[in-house]
Amino acid sequence: MTGTRPGSTPATPRTRIRARVPWLLAVLLALVATSTAAPVAATAAPTATGTTATGTTGAARHQIGYDRYSLTVDGQRVLLWAGEFHYFRLPSPDLWRDALEKIKAAGFNGVSLYFHWGYHSPKPGVYDFTGVRDIDRLLRMAEEVGLYVVARPGPYINAETSGGGFPAWLKQVPDRARSSDPGYTAAYREWLNQVDPILARHQLTRGGSIIAYNVENEYGANTDPVYMEQLQQLVRAHGIDVPIVHNNCCGGNQANWSSGQGAVQIPGVDDYPQSFDCPNPDTWGSWGEGVTRRLRADAPVYAAEYQAGAIDLNNAGYDRCRDLTGPDYMKVFYKSNIIASGATMYGYYMTYGGTSWGWLPQPNDVYTSYDYGAAITEQRQLTPKYDEFKRQGYFVTSVAPLAKTDPVTAPVPAAAGVHTEARANPDTRTQFLLVRHPDRGDSSDVATTVDWSTPDGRYTVPVRVAGRDAKILVAGYDLGGQRLVWSNSEILTHAPIGGRDVAVLYGRDGEQGSTVLRYAARPSVTVLAGQVRSGFDAATGDLRLDYTHSGLARVLISGGGRPPLLLLLGTDQTAARFWRLDTPSGPVLVRGTALARSARVSGDTVLLRAETDQAGEVEVFAPAPARRLVVGGDAVRVRRTASGTLLGTLSGPRPVRLPALTDWRHQAETPEADPGFDDSGWTAADHTTTVSPIKPKTLPVLYSDDYGFHHGSVWYRGRFTATGAETAVSLNAITGKRGVYLVWLNGHYLGSAAGGVQADSEAPINPDPGRGDFAIPPGLLAEGSTATLAVLVENMGHNDDWTAEDTRFKQPRGLFGATVAGSTAPIAWKIQGARGGEDLADPARGPLNTGGRYGERAGWHLPGFPDAGWPAVDAPEHTALTPGISWYRTSFRLDLPRGQDVSVGLRFAPPTGDSRVLIFLNGWNLGQYGAGIGPQREFVLPAGLLREHGDNTLALAVLAPGANSAGPGPVSLVAFGNHTGGVPVRDVPAPGYHRDLAQGA
Repeated sequence: MTGTRPGSTPATPRTRIRARVPWLLAVLLALVATSTAAPVAATAAPTATGTTATGTTGAARHQIGYDRYSLTVDGQRVLLWAGEFHYFRLPSPDLWRDALEKIKAAGFNGVSLYFHWGYHSPKPGVYDFTGVRDIDRLLRMAEEVGLYVVARPGPYINAETSGGGFPAWLKQVPDRARSSDPGYTAAYREWLNQVDPILARHQLTRGGSIIAYNVENEYGANTDPVYMEQLQQLVRAHGIDVPIVHNNCCGGNQANWSSGQGAVQIPGVDDYPQSFDCPNPDTWGSWGEGVTRRLRADAPVYAAEYQAGAIDLNNAGYDRCRDLTGPDYMKVFYKSNIIASGATMYGYYMTYGGTSWGWLPQPNDVYTSYDYGAAITEQRQLTPKYDEFKRQGYFVTSVAPLAKTDPVTAPVPAAAGVHTEARANPDTRTQFLLVRHPDRGDSSDVATTVDWSTPDGRYTVPVRVAGRDAKILVAGYDLGGQRLVWSNSEILTHAPIGGRDVAVLYGRDGEQGSTVLRYAARPSVTVLAGQVRSGFDAATGDLRLDYTHSGLARVLISGGGRPPLLLLLGTDQTAARFWRLDTPSGPVLVRGTALARSARVSGDTVLLRAETDQAGEVEVFAPAPARRLVVGGDAVRVRRTASGTLLGTLSGPRPVRLPALTDWRHQAETPEADPGFDDSGWTAADHTTTVSPIKPKTLPVLYSDDYGFHHGSVWYRGRFTATGAETAVSLNAITGKRGVYLVWLNGHYLGSAAGGVQADSEAPINPDPGRGDFAIPPGLLAEGSTATLAVLVENMGHNDDWTAEDTRFKQPRGLFGATVAGSTAPIAWKIQGARGGEDLADPARGPLNTGGRYGERAGWHLPGFPDAGWPAVDAPEHTALTPGISWYRTSFRLDLPRGQDVSVGLRFAPPTGDSRVLIFLNGWNLGQYGAGIGPQREFVLPAGLLREHGDNTLALAVLAPGANSAGPGPVSLVAFGNHTGGVPVRDVPAPGYHRDLAQGA
């Protein structure tokens, strides 16, 4: 959830781009462009089109259009069912394919992708689209997997990321962000100059898969229509010709960009009806009914972000967030929205959340995990929510008439405890009937009937709503070569396979089901499995099947003037075990595997990429010539069933044993606190002015961003001449939520304090944020001597710009004020943050990986660091630590079974004190654990960063703020999941330790 770009130098995806532009010149150019840009007819809704030539990728180009009903591609209607995924929260590019294939396998035909400006740009004029930032590779994968893409490059994205996706250096740019002010305009043009050419060549109109382009993000407060207008002019000048969309978040009187200056072609709405009350998962619709509004009469209804999880604001843990937004909620709210709104464009936030690794999190809302309670867990495991997405996704992308519907009068239930709504396709007359309780939160069990006038006649149809449930029933539908009159079972999918129609219908276990099909003459009905009763009405041609949803019933119907039909009647659970895979030879259905990624038919052989988590059956519904099955490269012995399918048995994954973490070494650091520490290479902190709208309490300006240190911890060393009469040090530090700072005077530890946080945007900024008063022990300072004050300040990340106001986004980090009681002597300050500052010492891992702790600057987090001289310890036990920073390092070797996908993580014991731990795997900062950080005790070690067949280095950097500080306690490796198959994952290249890092730390 979110809190809820023309240029002359094209981006080169495999080469780091350093497009350095003198800042004043850039501002002047922006001013000229702003004053001379030609206006655009904002209220017009032209149809974006492409050509029929071949694109640069060799794929055919396509034409995109839209009307009030839906998008169209080459004249065919498309119901866009997209899941949200953040590539920057999964720093292993090979695993991007895993996530995209799982999204596709769940029935999604699209993926919504934010592109994170700050992730790619450590300083003005420097952009990186290589390695874990190779979005060209990401978009190729989406094309190969077969997913439409909604591209969302901001410039502002929010997404609970540090700065809302803005680069931290933007805080030093004059003028208000998210406006047409010249400083910001020059900056965002720079970003769009880089990212748009990459996106442009991946548009569907050029043979790629981008079907829409989202400008800005939830831009409803303090808006600037000129800015929105200029954004669209820029992206069009960059060759973006797909429809431009936007997502409005908050309703009411806020701007939704449906008309007037700055209007987009397809405005959308974000809906989060469950709020974020994860501690109370029985909460039901506390933020409304979640019905997506139509914002333009000439454009489709677009549910741009529909709630598919929640951020964990109250530290309940993401499993509770998954409960809050579980399958029952999905059934009731998603299906209600489909029928009540008629929306045909959807983006579900999040489908896979991932990890806010390093210093990626926005500190006020989230911690390391961005699991989000999503259908695919942070560990890449599938959940019951995934099953429900698949049931609905297969339906909406299989039943074509749903892409064009109007509201119609719904049949009236015989009982008051059932609510109905209906839509119909004006061309085919197919009807879609929603059945649920009048009160969405009602959990009673009501069975009744509806008097339904379908396109094929009037019928009394039994319906039942048991618990929090909703159904979309279909009538008057040409189901392949069949005519579905009506059914009170729901449609999963159907396809022509092997010269017959195959259809899967389902309902809740134990509920009565009926399906009526129409034939010109009595057909032959053979029940192959289960208990199904049939009757034929010769007067109407209706064949009625009655059954109870239980297990999987199979009915073969032939004759009657129609092609053969294999009808599969199952429960929610059995439906979830089906996978539909499209191949050049036609659709293939697979039943029984834990996942099916893709299939190909070659001659008489089905080549299947599928996964198992245990031994069990695999059944394949394939074209008629198929008689052999190969899964993951291995031939599977199969037999032909009475259903005409191939049935075999697959083995489960081989067991995995992970090594114990032993042979630890420990070393305390914090040399910066020593008065004799050599800080001659540090930056003088002597600024007397700042572009921040929040001015410091004392001078000089000590904000870390003003000196180019944007992420992680920062050190200050201040010297003054003592009088001997000093009694206390008073400091203010702004860290963001959960941050702390530590203070030493002449090497003597004075204590720690909580850092300040963002004040409410409607209230005055706190004039005394993060206040700490530290008594100076008598005799510590001698008259005339030089006193050295050392302060370590955490930066937990940068505030978002949710309300488009600089007093929020440009909230400083670091020291806000510093005085010494009993002294008026000036303090000469120096500052040190991450090694190199904006000139990255480690571009592969990027700007968000490390901060300014001594060990980080000296490479203690890196593989290959020579730690043999450190004292050996059995484990990082709960033993008392000296205030400051301590490091624990160990190594372990893995040789996981090849051909298996094992999700590995790190598990900590419950915290016992106030210590907090940075977790480095092979030099990558994968998160922060400890007291006050959040409830998280398990951290994902993603394959690619984790060497699955080789040596790994684990380093824990422990910040101990006081007397209650201790080691993190027992740490162990854990397997979150173990499956056969998966995607091949290569190690992500990144440098190890080299001796130069030890110099000048």
